[in-house]
Amino acid sequence: MFNKIGLDCARAELKMTNKSRLVEGKATPRGAYPHVKRVGDFIFMSGTSSRLPDNSFAGVHKVDEMGTMRLDVKEQTRAVLENIKDYLALEGATMADVVDVTSFLVNMNDFAGYNEVYAQYFDKETGPTRTTVAVHQLPHPNLVIEIKAMAFKPK
Repeated sequence: MFNKIGLDCARAELKMTNKSRLVEGKATPRGAYPHVKRVGDFIFMSGTSSRLPDNSFAGVHKVDEMGTMRLDVKEQTRAVLENIKDYLALEGATMADVVDVTSFLVNMNDFAGYNEVYAQYFDKETGPTRTTVAVHQLPHPNLVIEIKAMAFKPK
C-alpha cells in the first residue's frame, strides 16, 4: 500500500515520463493525437493505418479509368505493422515488446489475409494478446485495416 509520499512520488515519476511524439517522416495524424505516447515503461501507439507520408495509401491500386480501386488487406496490414515497428524503434523497443494489439477490419472476409501477414510479425506462443473487431468504416474509404498497439519496455 502506498503512503501519501509514495503515491506523490509515483505520480511525479509518471508525469516526468509521460511523453507524446509525432514521428517525423510519417503521415500526420488526422486529428489531435500523437503517433506514440510513452507513460513510464508503457508505450502506446495510436490507431495506425497504411497511410504514407505523402497521404497516399499502401495497398490501394487503381484498376481502371473509372477510378475503381482494389484494396489489398495484406499490403495494408504489412504497411501498418511496419509503421508500428518504426514508432517502437523511436522508443528503443521492438515488436517483441508489444503486449497488446487491437485490430479494426472493415470486412471480416479480410481476416485470413490480415492474419497471414500478422503471423509474419508475431508468434502465437510469445506474441501479444490480440482483439480483432469489425467496424463499419475507417477514416478514409481506401482503408481496410487500422491497428492500435501497446508495448512494455523498461527504460
